Amino acid sequence: MLDLLLDLLFPRKQYGTRCTTRLGVTVRSHAEQQIAEYFDSIEFECQGLELDWVGLCWGGDFSFDAQNGRWIFRNFAGTRWGFLNHEIDRQYLLNTYRVLLTRARQGLIIWVPKGDDSDPTRLPSFFDPTADYLIRCGVPVV
Repeated sequence: MLDLLLDLLFPRKQYGTRCTTRLGVTVRSHAEQQIAEYFDSIEFECQGLELDWVGLCWGGDFSFDAQNGRWIFRNFAGTRWGFLNHEIDRQYLLNTYRVLLTRARQGLIIWVPKGDDSDPTRLPSFFDPTADYLIRCGVPVV
């Protein structure tokens, strides 16, 4: 079931005759090649880190927009949320969640906090659609 969830969150993309990683990084220039090599090294260095049980608190930085059927990438600066506008920043955040979701050997608990209208850092629009999406993907509620 985790493989299905990962494929839904991070679909593999085919470019020409070359299949990319779940991050979907394609290399078109020297700068992009350096970025791709950087992410490959991060992924390689993290592969040895495995834990029996992992608890993941899903944040407002990566949330599902149910109305548009897409993921929203945010960063928190000062006292408010902003959007990640650069593709490299989005890929870094996506890789962070991919790594955290794949480190458990025995089990994984994903906790999505309930949204709270009185707290602008925990708006229901950030968390509730994400929790609903994960449930629809087959993540059991405990």
